[in-house]
Amino acid sequence: MKSFLFLSFILLFTATALSFTKQRDPMSKSTELVVVTTADWNSSQATLRRYSRPNSRVPWKEIGEPITVVVGKSGLAWGKGAISVDAQVAKPDDPVKKEGDGRAPAGVFYLTRIFGYTAQPLPGWKMPYQYLNSSVECVDDAKSKFYNRIVDRSAVAPDWQSSEHMLRQDDLYRWGVLVDHNPAPEPGAGSCIFMHIWRGPGQPTVGCTAMPQADLESLIAWLDPQRTPVLVQLPMGEYKKLREGWRWPKIIDAPENESRSLGTH
Repeated sequence: MKSFLFLSFILLFTATALSFTKQRDPMSKSTELVVVTTADWNSSQATLRRYSRPNSRVPWKEIGEPITVVVGKSGLAWGKGAISVDAQVAKPDDPVKKEGDGRAPAGVFYLTRIFGYTAQPLPGWKMPYQYLNSSVECVDDAKSKFYNRIVDRSAVAPDWQSSEHMLRQDDLYRWGVLVDHNPAPEPGAGSCIFMHIWRGPGQPTVGCTAMPQADLESLIAWLDPQRTPVLVQLPMGEYKKLREGWRWPKIIDAPENESRSLGTH
């Protein structure tokens, strides 16, 4: 009887542990993965790769060709995303994302929405879409209750002193993807993180991930909310150290000139 009770306890404990692990694992339901890697923490040049799988029980398969992208002008820093970063992951001297530091967030993040300058997205796009009119802003004032949120100024009582007007005079936000960084906003931990159109090759951002318009359109057309798309963005060294534990795909090292446009893939 004691053996039966002990076995029952072990089985219950194991099932609970497995359930807890799956709840904490953002990859358990994801079948679309975007991987962005840099050479090191301070590099602003990066490579983007896409991966897909029919379900979580099979390996990831790379989709299309790698492309060159840019990240923050100061590189990357640990951000707040779908996986908590603790002392076992981050070293004491690793940079941590702060408002205005010029770094893009490193870690694992859900891709939840897209946005653009037109009233409707392009035909066939599947992600939830937000139209950017002249009153839509992203709040980067850490003292605001709307911090790190895209809001319509005309629909709320503004309490911020600083924000980013989303309908820009240039085409950088003609299309964009919202990166779910700092989702339960911690003041000063970084805000308004997107994937968007770049200014040009070798021209980094102030904290986002940017690429040519054609590549961004191809990426957005591929994203499917039913497949829980996830962004993994890390220096290559950190990616390699964490890959096996989180069952990420292995990246085969390639020459610096391997990256080319996604085009219409």
